[in-house]
Amino acid sequence: MYIAFILGTRPEIIKMYPLIQYARKNKLKYCIIHTNQHYNVNMDQIFFKELNLPQAKYNLNIRSGSQGNQVGKMLIALEKILIKIKPTHVFIQGDTNTVLAGALVAAKLRIKVCHVEAGLRSYDRAMPEEINRIVVDHIADYLFCPTKLQKNILLKEGIHQNKIFITGNTIVDTVFDCIKIADKKSKILEINNLRPNQYFLLTCHRPSNTDNQKNFQNIIEAIDELCRLEKIKCIFPMHPRLNNKKNFVKKFKNIIITQPLCYFDLLKLQKYSKMIFTDSGGIQEEACILHKKCVIIRLNTERPETLQVKGAMILKSITKNEIIRVYKKLINKKIN
Repeated sequence: MYIAFILGTRPEIIKMYPLIQYARKNKLKYCIIHTNQHYNVNMDQIFFKELNLPQAKYNLNIRSGSQGNQVGKMLIALEKILIKIKPTHVFIQGDTNTVLAGALVAAKLRIKVCHVEAGLRSYDRAMPEEINRIVVDHIADYLFCPTKLQKNILLKEGIHQNKIFITGNTIVDTVFDCIKIADKKSKILEINNLRPNQYFLLTCHRPSNTDNQKNFQNIIEAIDELCRLEKIKCIFPMHPRLNNKKNFVKKFKNIIITQPLCYFDLLKLQKYSKMIFTDSGGIQEEACILHKKCVIIRLNTERPETLQVKGAMILKSITKNEIIRVYKKLINKKIN
């Protein structure tokens, strides 16, 4: 057995961490192929260092671009590498363009495709990730589902039950491994003069929120109003693609802008926040694991388990009043 771990983004590094560590400890033959879909140091290399992961054997330096351009470059580069190294299995995680390209190339080369976090559905075809999930699930040889819910989704789509395995979510392993280290090592609260349960955390990066100026304005204005209501601050690690929005956000004095943060800092901020506002699927899951309340700044989610524990709520619309309404409803709820 020779495993190729193909990854390209911050969430993939974090969620592949337990699998790569398992391969290392059990002396399995493996290599890491990094497309560099995320290439900013704070979104990429810092996570390899913090999680004590070996550097990728192959870095493709694909970077950003249109959907077709990015996937096309990945297909060409990955095909050359996989033909050269001849792995028996390719492991991919999630729903990014890296995942789509890795699955397509491996399937055409008759390499076993192992999809970690299979079966997630938002049922929103406007999301590029939804297309990626569906395509990858239907060409994968092994589909590793977080829960029975995802298994049932795959069965209804006609995927044979012998391909499907309920494994739980690797993010649970990562969070449990890292939260104690984060508590000891991270000084993010002291650096930003924050006290436990006396600040909000905001992460926002999806095009539906950030490319739509009205939506982005509604999000920032709602959180600023809630900060004034609660007399606290909100810390906002800004994704590199939002650099053109910094001047707008700086007008709101209750919002603290930071660079993208290392994993330990972000975990610690989540653990001690009063409320998390996010459009990130991964942070929805981490908030759930840490028993933190979370306003999901989206109209749907492919992770309904986070709603079932009553610690999170989605929005009916991306408006200032709706965000405030959901916050007020959620803040007094008990988490299961």
